[in-house]
Amino acid sequence: MRILFMGTPEFAVPSLEMLAGSAEHTICGVFSQPDRPKNRGMKLQPTPVKQCAEAHGIPVFQPETLRDGAAMQSLRSLDPELIVVAAYGRILPPDMLAYPKYGCINVHSSLLPRYRGAAPINWAILNGDTVTGVTIMYMAQALDAGDIILQRETAIGAEEDAAQLYSRLACLGGALLEEAVNAIAAGTAPRTPQEHASHTVAPMLSKALSPVDWSRSAKELHCQIRGLIPWPAATTDLISGEAMKLFAARIVEEETGQSPGTLLRADDQGLYIACGAGSVLCVTELQPSGGKRMKAADYLRGHPIRFSPEGGAACPR
Repeated sequence: MRILFMGTPEFAVPSLEMLAGSAEHTICGVFSQPDRPKNRGMKLQPTPVKQCAEAHGIPVFQPETLRDGAAMQSLRSLDPELIVVAAYGRILPPDMLAYPKYGCINVHSSLLPRYRGAAPINWAILNGDTVTGVTIMYMAQALDAGDIILQRETAIGAEEDAAQLYSRLACLGGALLEEAVNAIAAGTAPRTPQEHASHTVAPMLSKALSPVDWSRSAKELHCQIRGLIPWPAATTDLISGEAMKLFAARIVEEETGQSPGTLLRADDQGLYIACGAGSVLCVTELQPSGGKRMKAADYLRGHPIRFSPEGGAACPR
């Protein structure tokens, strides 16, 4: 088949790599988001998908919009038989969805109908799920509501954060996409309607999710910290009085009678903090305001903390 690939971030790269290496199909072109300025120099940076496509000699198109007619003209010139979408970042208009002979399919990082939307990987961790996966589906007008072709489950590691899970699901998506594309070409691809009544949503992340409420349980806060990596990251002003990002923590198998938010102690493992329901969380990696991401133990060497004789009620020196 002649395939048009649409994708932008690192998540889409394994899927593009798989298709680019196929001897049975041809990628006639790639659509990716326009280059954006990044980092301190604010220089234009090509998207990961664009870099991958150019490395394989595949023509790249970066329309600012899909609705002014120009993008559709480019699509017609490429004349794809199948469109594959993986985290492209734009909603395809009806004329694009209707164009390819074999339709449009999407690589989605959840077990649909669970977590339709922009941030399924993060919300799976934020909500404490232990299992997630990838879905290859036919695209429809409604967001992430198309018929399912294939799904693959995977366990979420107890300490796995969203960035780590993102990388694993990207690779899983590429492998599953290969199966789906070959099944479509062979005319054997299944088509299973979603159970729409049981769908859940995964909205875009925002900094409003960042502040830590220490009255929540250590398990919930552990999920919050893991789920908001790499952005926007969980934050607290408990330790230094200034907003500090938290990047790693572990649940401590002990109970405390201290009030939630009390700094209990500190050692070479990190900072132990009382949470809701008598639970305890040890913060092991953080980023002070204006500083770099570091191990909590390294932070403590430069910012020793004094504790009261009774334990807890810590204050910076």
